[in-house]
Amino acid sequence: MSSNGHCFRRKPRQQVAANLNVDTLLDENLEQWPHLNELVQCYKTDWIKDDNKYGHYESVGSISFQNQIFEGPDTDIETEMNLANARHDKIEDNTDDDDVPSTSGRQRTEHYGESPLPSYEPVFDWENERSMIFGQRIPESNIPHTTSGLKISVKVLSLTFQAGLVEPFYGTISLYNKERREKLSEDFIFRVLPSEMQDASSSSEPRGLFYLDAPSSSICLLIQLEKCATEEGGVTPSVYSRKEPVHLTEREKQKLQVWSRMMPYRESFSWAIIPLFDSNIGSASGGSASPSSPLAHSISGVSLQEGVSAPTAKVTLDGQSGHSSGNSVMVEVSNLNKVKESYTEDSLLDPKRKVHKPVKGVLQLEIEKVQAANTEYDNGSYNDSITNELDHGDRLTDSTVNEWRNIHSTRHNEQPLNGSGHADLTINDVQAFDFRTMIRNEPFLQLFHCLYVYPLTVHLSRKRNLFIRIELRDDDTDIRKQSSEVMYSREPGASLQKWAHTQVAPGSRVASYHDEIKVSLPSMWTPQHHLLFTFFHIDLQTKLEAPKPVVIGYAALPLSTHAQLRSDISLPIMKELIPHYLQDSGKERLDYLEDGKSIFRLRLRLCSSLYPISERIRDFFLEYDRHTLRTSPPWGSELLEAINSLKNVDSTALLQFIHPILNMLLHLIGNGGETLQVAAFRAMVNILTRVQQESVDEAERNIFLVNYVDYAFDDFGGRQTPVYPGLSTVWGSLARSKAKGYRVGPVYDDVLSMAWFFLELIVKSMALEQTRLMYHNLPPGEDIPPMQLKEGVFRCILQLYDCLLTEVHERCKRGLSLAKRLNSSLAFFCYDLLSTIEPRQVFELVSLYLDKFSGVCQSVLHDCKLTFLQIICDHDLFVEMPGRDPSDRNYLSSVLIQELFLTWDHDDLSQRAKAARILVVLLCKHDFDSRYQKPEDKLYIAQLYFPLVGQILDEMPVFYNLNAVEKREVLIVVLQILRNLDDASLVKAWQQNVARTRLFFKLLEDCLILFEHKRSVDTMLIGGSSRSPVADAPMSPKYTDRLSPAINQYLSEASRQEVRVYPQSASENGYLWQRANSQLSSPSQPFSLREALAQAQSSRIGASSQALRESLHPVLRQKLELWEENLSAAISLQILEITEKFSKAAASHSIATDYGKLDCITSIFTSIFSRSQSLAFWKSLFPVFNSVFQLHGSTLMARENDRFLKQIAFHLLRLAVFRNDSVRKRAVIGLQILVRSSFSHFTQTARLRAMLTITLSELMSDVQVTQMKSDGTLEESGEARRLRKSLEEMADESKNETLLKECGLRDVSFVDTPEGSAEIRWSWSEVKFLSNSLLLALDASLEHALLGSLMNTDRYAAAESFYKLAMAFAPVPDLHIMWLLHLCDAHQEMQSWAEAAQCAVAVAGVVMQALVSRNDGVWSNNHVTALRKICPMVSTEITSETSAAEVEGYGASKLTVDSAVKYLQLANKLFSQAELYHFCGSILELVIPVYKSRRSYGQLAKCHSMLTNIYESILEQESSPIPFTDATYYRVGFYGEKFGKLDKKEYVYREPRDVRLGDIMEKLSHIYELRMDGNHTLHIIPDSRQVKADELQPGVCYLQITAVDPVMEDEDLGSRRERIFSLSTGSVRARVFDRFLFDTPFTKNGKTQGGLEDQWKRRTVVQTEGSFPALVNRLLVTKSESLEFSPVENAIGMIETRTAALRNELEEPRSSDGDQLPRLQSLQRILQGSVAVQVNSGVLSVCTAFLSGEPATRLRSQELQQLIAALLEFMAVCKRAIRVHFRLIGDEDQDFHTQLVNGFQSLTAELSHYIPAILSEL
Repeated sequence: MSSNGHCFRRKPRQQVAANLNVDTLLDENLEQWPHLNELVQCYKTDWIKDDNKYGHYESVGSISFQNQIFEGPDTDIETEMNLANARHDKIEDNTDDDDVPSTSGRQRTEHYGESPLPSYEPVFDWENERSMIFGQRIPESNIPHTTSGLKISVKVLSLTFQAGLVEPFYGTISLYNKERREKLSEDFIFRVLPSEMQDASSSSEPRGLFYLDAPSSSICLLIQLEKCATEEGGVTPSVYSRKEPVHLTEREKQKLQVWSRMMPYRESFSWAIIPLFDSNIGSASGGSASPSSPLAHSISGVSLQEGVSAPTAKVTLDGQSGHSSGNSVMVEVSNLNKVKESYTEDSLLDPKRKVHKPVKGVLQLEIEKVQAANTEYDNGSYNDSITNELDHGDRLTDSTVNEWRNIHSTRHNEQPLNGSGHADLTINDVQAFDFRTMIRNEPFLQLFHCLYVYPLTVHLSRKRNLFIRIELRDDDTDIRKQSSEVMYSREPGASLQKWAHTQVAPGSRVASYHDEIKVSLPSMWTPQHHLLFTFFHIDLQTKLEAPKPVVIGYAALPLSTHAQLRSDISLPIMKELIPHYLQDSGKERLDYLEDGKSIFRLRLRLCSSLYPISERIRDFFLEYDRHTLRTSPPWGSELLEAINSLKNVDSTALLQFIHPILNMLLHLIGNGGETLQVAAFRAMVNILTRVQQESVDEAERNIFLVNYVDYAFDDFGGRQTPVYPGLSTVWGSLARSKAKGYRVGPVYDDVLSMAWFFLELIVKSMALEQTRLMYHNLPPGEDIPPMQLKEGVFRCILQLYDCLLTEVHERCKRGLSLAKRLNSSLAFFCYDLLSTIEPRQVFELVSLYLDKFSGVCQSVLHDCKLTFLQIICDHDLFVEMPGRDPSDRNYLSSVLIQELFLTWDHDDLSQRAKAARILVVLLCKHDFDSRYQKPEDKLYIAQLYFPLVGQILDEMPVFYNLNAVEKREVLIVVLQILRNLDDASLVKAWQQNVARTRLFFKLLEDCLILFEHKRSVDTMLIGGSSRSPVADAPMSPKYTDRLSPAINQYLSEASRQEVRVYPQSASENGYLWQRANSQLSSPSQPFSLREALAQAQSSRIGASSQALRESLHPVLRQKLELWEENLSAAISLQILEITEKFSKAAASHSIATDYGKLDCITSIFTSIFSRSQSLAFWKSLFPVFNSVFQLHGSTLMARENDRFLKQIAFHLLRLAVFRNDSVRKRAVIGLQILVRSSFSHFTQTARLRAMLTITLSELMSDVQVTQMKSDGTLEESGEARRLRKSLEEMADESKNETLLKECGLRDVSFVDTPEGSAEIRWSWSEVKFLSNSLLLALDASLEHALLGSLMNTDRYAAAESFYKLAMAFAPVPDLHIMWLLHLCDAHQEMQSWAEAAQCAVAVAGVVMQALVSRNDGVWSNNHVTALRKICPMVSTEITSETSAAEVEGYGASKLTVDSAVKYLQLANKLFSQAELYHFCGSILELVIPVYKSRRSYGQLAKCHSMLTNIYESILEQESSPIPFTDATYYRVGFYGEKFGKLDKKEYVYREPRDVRLGDIMEKLSHIYELRMDGNHTLHIIPDSRQVKADELQPGVCYLQITAVDPVMEDEDLGSRRERIFSLSTGSVRARVFDRFLFDTPFTKNGKTQGGLEDQWKRRTVVQTEGSFPALVNRLLVTKSESLEFSPVENAIGMIETRTAALRNELEEPRSSDGDQLPRLQSLQRILQGSVAVQVNSGVLSVCTAFLSGEPATRLRSQELQQLIAALLEFMAVCKRAIRVHFRLIGDEDQDFHTQLVNGFQSLTAELSHYIPAILSEL
């Protein structure tokens, strides 16, 4: 890690114009002019810049996020994405490793997920975060890129004339403002030689470089051409402007060439003005169209494109005038105006002037906008490269600052300026000096010191060919003395000359000139220095040798009086020179031309950064020299005056010389006497305040001052003692005087507002001293160690700091903004000192600060304190800072944690947010810092901040008082700390006490809640309360509340600018991005987000975050969702990781937690499962889940954790419904893990089965188990199918191993034996049983749901589905009872009382069994057996499990004696409604023991009276002559696929006793017709014979309905007798039937009906599943047997039946003899049917059928005997019956008796034909 070394960088300055020759100045001896020395030093020394001052931060590359997949129950995004990626890869074969998350510089350790921070702060921008800090310093090189200042290069390409170019032409180009009529730059000189005169050396013409402030239509290029003075009588210049195209003749050419070689002097020839930015052509240069402005076109067109804000009309260059190539524009200037008479600047623009013949020629220029070099300012130490993009904003106003910045930046480049490749700034480039440098409000940064002389006119009385020679002389004593070489030559590349010439003004009285003569000035000039002008006349005729000039006169101009004048100067012309011609004494002897009138007019322009125009500054310099050289008296009062008068200097002048003035004042402060120190300090404060107040851009720190401190100030290069001791002393004494209450005047406040400047100076001075002291003794490559300040100086600084703190403290209370600024300055002071001096010394200042601002103070003060900490903790080396004692850890971090925690307890809400923000930003800064990427660094940082977690745990209410956003900020920090912490520290945190550990996990739970990813589509988000999106105030756009608050700002910014589709987006996340991009480019979509946002905002005043998100650009919205998903996933994974560590620590019992319940683990798991999680999370979860259950299975499976277990079971089943296979399979594994734990801790799964059954039933109410088919019917839904699949897989032994592998649990096996026990506790058969019982429940629920609309029509099916549910949920008594009661209600609605009663009995049975098994009832097993007789459904298997099902909210607690009694009474009531009284008796006998044990005699009395009624009712039933039936029974067969599960099945239906065959047919047809569709019809098979299913028509559904009779338990089914039901009701017995029979007649010959001799009978006995009355109305036929009776057996049976009926009637004992009537009636009925003659079908028909003719021969003898015997017996019984009848009848029945007797006799007679023996028998 780097220590706090200082890093100063030198930056050489660059010259403003290469052709300013200042070397001569530097050679002079400046010692006698200390101020000059100071000035030159100031301009010549390199910039010194501290690279660390503004912090330095290199972040690791931004992490690229993966799409997190959050699956709902019905989504399978994973598969879709895999498919899409597969497609994607096919399209482009170069498959990038997209899946490997790029960690770019981040070290991946063994963490489960990515760190949560990057996705919480995905656009973390250190620069941006810092700029938010109040009073943040902005490095001034980081200038807003609107550095104005176009730089334009002009190159002369060619000059052509219609007449031909034969002589050399010379020219100048300068910038010119035609509105203000002033030159803006010095001349750039060029020449054009005819081809024959060119030599090799002059081949490359230089380019002129011009600076512009801003484009303006009044700026032009002024081009002036000159040629050799015209020969008198020679070829005149008019040849170049002849109308008709004539070439020069050979002779003319020769003449011109010869003359031009002889003639050294030139005359002006023509001129042109090119407006650079003017788009309306033809405006300039009167009438003759100016060439279209070269830059107007290109500024708005292609080439000068960077950010033009003021649109300039586009000008297409008219054909001949130009074409553009790349960045440069070729301009052909064809309107060269011939100079006819002398032209002046005024006449240039005078519209009335005569238009001369234009020159027929074209000058071709190349004008180019030069890119100022993009060399980075600090060679990449910042990312703020100062590109001088020429951004001409609308700022045509005062762009001086920017211009200055621009010059500034281009001049401290270390490389030579390199343009953008095609325009290398070669040596040939000539930078034209920019005259506006002299009038700008900005400091001079270079040394320039020269004078421009412009001779204007000479008025003579006669025509002359006049030119002027100019020279600089330093005295006037010796006329012949050579003048110094200070004149710049007009020839390119020549050195300085002794004199310079103007043009010749040929043959004119008023000679006018257009020359610019440039003079290099001496560093100091005396009154003797003067310019001398010599006027010559020259004869322009060809003689044998070159013409000789003749002197006409002289003029002299002293520099000291006139140099700074800007206006025109007029001078008289002397005829000749005499010594001392400048002195007044000498002037009398002089002779003047034109009577001494001032006929020579000229103008001067002084450009100097050495010679101040302001007299006060010159005075100050002078006095400074005197003081320094000790030439003045020692008290220096003149110096004091000069210093004091500085405050009256005009601001521009002051600013121009601010650097040297500040240096000199600092010099005085550093080593003047006390009086001088104070005066200099006050003057300095005054100057600084003025500069700051006149600051152009309203910045807190004036740009010029910042640049002084940051670059220019170098503490006198170490040539004298450092400034800081003196500065702090003088300032400290001022502060102390104030503190003591002396009056210190307004200067004190100014000092405070400028405190930043002094503090930064002090630090830079220290740092420079530190560097200079250590520089030579350092081994290379080592950092400079911090400097220990001397005790005295440090005390001084401490006192000063103390005074300033007091000011902050007091002014804050008055709420002055100055206080807050001062506070920031003090913070930066400490920040800077930390890099320079011993940190522990700085800590003294910090602790002084914190003492002043201790505790929770006033809101304003607290805000200052936060800002202070924010600034200091932003230090690059914050992490590496020591403590205050050598043994301590980081002092600053402990202070920070303390203070932030205090802030969260503060009332001011905004400060809480600020404190949370500070913390997050700091952690982000550490986390993304490329220096701290090693795990050990991260660990160190985590340990640094870990005390914060402890503090939160100690005072949780503080945390809970925060709002959600702040909580998120705090939690993300907590997680980040925990992520990088080592296990030992973590365990330590858990060792304190149980409550604290619990709070720790409470924090983690809060994380899960606050960062949960809620998808809008989640249908099954159980536990996630779907609150409606909270409406936010429109002022704070909240696109997301889960990510850092900075994101909302980022997004609103991004939406304001048009979104550029981020280039990295495509690669970042596969195809989803491309989907978004394709929308982007679609033309229909409005691209302007601004409008979208505006609409969104206007349409809802309180725009909800949901709506705001919708308004985002798709790319941004995609990004936002990506970040949120990643955040949520990362946080869940992080918590999982911590939970796993906790589980391992708990296994070794090394921590403090509740080992009985392990509530920390259970609460986290519950929370995790109940929230929507990403796929990545589910994949990581189950190995951890497995290990936790392996370690703590017994605790987690224990009774105390039933609630937890139930929730886990619920969520595992919920996940087992997911469409995504990865999730679903893992849920199966999860269930298996539970099963394994159940085996290993309880050796059986009964309790788990109950638990799973319960949760399954809960899940069924949440899951859609059915879905609509297209035809409107319901079918099983995907969810139900998947759940079934999962439950099957759970018990599938074959697939188990692959399943484990797929889910990342390779080394786990469920069948392994636990150590230390021999037997394997896992049994697949038991798992299978468990799985099947769950599947049963699932199927029952499904079937119930599928009925849906049929519930009301098909009551049978409805009852059955309730019954199935009751049975499926039998393991859980509560659920079992619930469904039984539903069933009971359904039966009551159908008035099936017996079935309803059975349900009530079943419920009572469940309760009774539970009570018997618990031994806490009044009942015993015998009672249960008695109950089972009534309702066989009361099975035994429930008992063992009632106890197992003791789960929270379920279980035996509800199963009490009272509830049993309640249901028994209900059963009693229902049975009596069904008239099944014998059941009622049995039931009441079970109730009576309860009342006996409770001695409730009243109830007992009631019961017994009820019993009495019951037994009486039974008696009544028995004594009724018509036998009692409680119900009718029908067998129904279903044939046809439309019946679904019923197809080919037979059921016995139990119907009320009044339901006839027709009724039930109608009822069933009605139910099943509804189920038929167009292709199916319903038929009813009319008879009861056996149906052969394969012979039926397809497409038709058949019902076969047959009435059946119940079979008694002891009945002989083989008896051929016909069955008469009443015969068998011999005694009171339970009417419980499970067998039924019906007889079907048939013939063997295929006819349906035949005679008695052919009529066979088939008796079918069907056995049902269970017995009636059952819990349902119909039972499935499980077994069907049939017997066949031959015709004769039928006949015998028929006769025997009648015999038996009669005998029964005769022998049955009656209750009392008196009651004869019922017996008589039944006897009459039977006899009438037996012996009445008209009954031919009876006995007689049997005889005719079997005993006569052919049939008799077929009978076997045995059968014959039987038949005869039966007949005889029958007749005997009839006879006896008739006798009894006679005994019973009264008079009214005598006739009937007579009929009976007659009938019997005739019957006997008939029979005797067949059986002769009958007569003897009777």
